[in-house]
Amino acid sequence: MTHDAVHHTGTQAAEHGGGPSAHRLTTREAAERLGVKPETVYAYVSRGQLASRRTPGGRGSTFDATEVDALARRTGRREPPPPSAGDLVFRTAVTLIEPDRYYFRGVDATELARHHSYEEVAEWIWTGELRPGTRFTAATESLAAARLTAASLPRHSSSTDRLRAAVAAAAASDPLRFDLSPEGVLNSARSLIPTLVGALPAVGDSDGEGDGSLAARLWPKLSGRAADAASLTVLDTALALLADHDLAASTLAARVAASTHAHPYAVVSAGLGVLEGPLHGAASGPAHRMLSEVVDRGGAAPVVADHLRAGRRVPGLGHRLYTGEDPRATALFALLDEMPRATPAMAAARDVVATTARHTPLHANVDLALAVFSVACGLPVQTGETVFAVSRTAGWIAHAMEEYAERPLRMRPSGQYVGPRPPRPLPAASASDATGS
Repeated sequence: MTHDAVHHTGTQAAEHGGGPSAHRLTTREAAERLGVKPETVYAYVSRGQLASRRTPGGRGSTFDATEVDALARRTGRREPPPPSAGDLVFRTAVTLIEPDRYYFRGVDATELARHHSYEEVAEWIWTGELRPGTRFTAATESLAAARLTAASLPRHSSSTDRLRAAVAAAAASDPLRFDLSPEGVLNSARSLIPTLVGALPAVGDSDGEGDGSLAARLWPKLSGRAADAASLTVLDTALALLADHDLAASTLAARVAASTHAHPYAVVSAGLGVLEGPLHGAASGPAHRMLSEVVDRGGAAPVVADHLRAGRRVPGLGHRLYTGEDPRATALFALLDEMPRATPAMAAARDVVATTARHTPLHANVDLALAVFSVACGLPVQTGETVFAVSRTAGWIAHAMEEYAERPLRMRPSGQYVGPRPPRPLPAASASDATGS
């Protein structure tokens, strides 16, 4: 589902002095009032039919409401009617995505991630309150069960395999998992997220346990080397940036599960099942391999050519919701630029973007930024997928809480049957099914 299909209320900005002329609309609100897509609003601006004003200190634009209404009358456009009773609408106050940025509960998500830890951002997404210094703690019994179950898997099992097993074990250990009250769900979430991290095997001697941040506890699951401050900052920021992204495929699956009033652990299991797809949470793995090859071969041109010759898309580029660079990538690149050991991987990423731009103007997405981080720090190929899974648990819980408040089982589409028309006779047994004497 694209962001054009998401219904929301948005916010209306007033600037300097108030009054009717100061009533400003965001790009999304102007598009809705005109009954067009945000891209069309930009076209109106470029043709001189609509004036825009940059938001102070930001990259977004605002529009005068009176001018937008006048343009709507001239073009015959009108604000789209509210959805009919039969339409499925996902009302959400969690994340708003615009063509060049995204917001958690109305606050710029990249700014939140820059100033607050993952745990603090998760609390903001869940409750709309910032709780400085908050730390999540795993329940002892759930953590023990999750570790035992995850450790019983074959050695070749992926981190997502272990996370799925850990969720199931943690659920079985929590007799209160069926408490779907907001506080009950939050208690489960605050315990489940550190349980997921704690269930992953450590790479070195440190097991990552303690009262530190979630990023500090996750690092030993990714690397056998001690973490420096810069690396932990990037990891913590990545966790915060990825906490939610509106109705991505895994979040839609989580909401479907929540609509049946499945408990939070089952909701997270549904999200993890979808997240493992190579086109979703596992997309950073191919980007990691590509960047490693670019660094080894000293340039992006032959690597990009190999991908295109094989009919593969170049990983880490393009995002259907953003017209330019993914703002999550921009935020991570800014931090990675300050890490000297990330210089080769950053140069490789920029070379990939520039080389591909000769053919098509695609911009970096967050998968490329995660790949720069994992390559620069010598972390496993699965690092991006692991970070994605742990982080996005917060968003799945937030959407589950919203869905619990909706009418149950509301997501029941009808299938369009295209098989043979009935009635048909009972099929005869095939020769291969017959037994000899």
